Amino acid sequence: MATKIRLQRHGKKGRPFYHLVVADARAPRDGKFIDRIGSYNPNTNPATIVLDFEKALDWMNKGAQPTDTARTILSDKGVLYKKHLLGGVKKGAFDEAAADAKFVAWTEANDARIAGKKDGLANTKAETKKIALAAEAKKKEEKAAAIAAKNAPVAEETPAEETEAPAAEETEG
Repeated sequence: MATKIRLQRHGKKGRPFYHLVVADARAPRDGKFIDRIGSYNPNTNPATIVLDFEKALDWMNKGAQPTDTARTILSDKGVLYKKHLLGGVKKGAFDEAAADAKFVAWTEANDARIAGKKDGLANTKAETKKIALAAEAKKKEEKAAAIAAKNAPVAEETPAEETEAPAAEETEG
């Protein structure tokens, strides 16, 4: 039986949520499946992926073929890299300790990359909020100044005429 690792859609319209399942290749997308190995939520930024690593690696070693999106998810979590390293151990290219060291180094780098993205998103959000608050404060000050100018008592025009009259007399004299 040909098995596929694929996504099974759940959630309401416009808000998809996927289960990562192992299913017979002939079964419909949301139909019968053999094993559920994780979930994928693309609605969050960055996307939330929950994966049973051991089950996924076991199914990959048994020959299950991932679809394109499932392959991306498995690659992001390191299942494909671990399978690649185990293949190297099986062929004798290096020992299992070296493979584990390489995988741990890759995992740390991947975690740092994801943490960097989360920090960048948080900083961008904070900067956007700070700019919006500054713009709002400026707008509020302008509005207060306009209201104060409107409510201020109207200056009488007679003092203005008195200041202009002495200047006119000096030029005549």
